[in-house]
Amino acid sequence: MSPVAAHWKLTLGLTGLAGVLGLELLVRYLRRRRPLREVLFFPVPMTCLEPLLSPGQKCSCRLSHTDSALTRLLFRLLGAQRSLDLCLFTFSCPVLARAVLSLHQRGVRVRVVTDSDYMAASGSQMGDLRSAGIPVRHSQSSGYMHHKFAVIDKAILITGSLNWTIQATQTNRENILITDESVFVKAFLKEFEKLWNEYDPATYDFFPEKESK
Repeated sequence: MSPVAAHWKLTLGLTGLAGVLGLELLVRYLRRRRPLREVLFFPVPMTCLEPLLSPGQKCSCRLSHTDSALTRLLFRLLGAQRSLDLCLFTFSCPVLARAVLSLHQRGVRVRVVTDSDYMAASGSQMGDLRSAGIPVRHSQSSGYMHHKFAVIDKAILITGSLNWTIQATQTNRENILITDESVFVKAFLKEFEKLWNEYDPATYDFFPEKESK
């Protein structure tokens, strides 16, 4: 075989090998990048959550250390890197509040929209969130702000029937859907931004009845 033919044979062989390796890497990437579709059901038994809330610290409590719907929810929340937008009818679960405060302390941008009637309800975590510097806006109409959803890093949606309360997680029959499908994420982000702007304190109407006369 001439040197030229040998050169081209080697070149074609390397090109073919690169193509095969490239295809294999692409397949591996696509397999890893499967759509996020997770469904969680409540109630759940009490389990130890300290390994998630305080990573690196050992826990010797007597609670079960098994996985549960609540640990899965916490895992997703604590995975936030840039932003967390919360739109919750009521928020009184201390464990979930710890997770949100932890994100805020880590530098994640947290915003909260809630219902005005339940901001100061017994056990509400809104006061602690606001005291920590997290902006909280509430409804201004007579109807309930009844949404229950969160958007993580503008890329992952958490939504369902679950109010973020102890009763909901430990007693009620509730559900949560977690997805990164963009069509749903964008729709909920749009709704959040709409409410965030609508509930801007700068636009509050403190004397609606007086002005309508």
